[in-house]
Amino acid sequence: MDCSQKNKMMPNGSMRVENLFHSFSEANGTVKVLNGVSLEAKPGEITSIAGPSGCGKSTLLYLMGLLDRPDSGKVFMGDLEVQNFEDDERTKARNHFIGFVFQFHFLIKELTAIENIRLPLLKQGKDEYSANQKANELLSELGLESKAQRPAYKLSGGEQQRVAIARALANSPKYLLADEPTGNLDSSNSEGVFELLDRMAKQTGLSVILVTHNEKLADLSHRKYWMEDGRIVI
Repeated sequence: MDCSQKNKMMPNGSMRVENLFHSFSEANGTVKVLNGVSLEAKPGEITSIAGPSGCGKSTLLYLMGLLDRPDSGKVFMGDLEVQNFEDDERTKARNHFIGFVFQFHFLIKELTAIENIRLPLLKQGKDEYSANQKANELLSELGLESKAQRPAYKLSGGEQQRVAIARALANSPKYLLADEPTGNLDSSNSEGVFELLDRMAKQTGLSVILVTHNEKLADLSHRKYWMEDGRIVI
């Protein structure tokens, strides 16, 4: 995507979904996962999605991240309706406008912190100097500048998750989708990761969508949705 193409489809505003339905086919029939879900995640805020295991939280996040297609309903990035994008458009939108953070950080353990962070930038076509410069800025912003050359496997769990967040922010996304990012962390590191996401949202206008089992963190969010049986109930 060149600059003119990117600017043409640049989303501005909230990420939202309207009346999403989704199901999976299994040997014994069809399993309904989402049953008419609607929600909005505004810029500069953390929007949390909480609820019991199996209620559809991660499925919803994957649909919002254009990793799957809903059976019906709409997904918007700003004013752009995106659920029917072709595969190449979906890939471009993910690369330029969406960052992902997961419970398992998926860092390449043999690579250093800075090498992990610059990977999406190099994939996007940035030169090595620019990629390193951006990665160093993020490391400094997240308090990890002293760990830049340390292999990922030598970082603590909290440090690894912060590197994963830096990697997700490398392409300056509009939307950050976080699926249980504190699930493997103790309470202190969990709160640190939440505070980091909150600070980045406020500083950059990022829309953060946080799926979590941690009700304490969910209650700290700007807006909280509670899911049960594939529906938003609160």
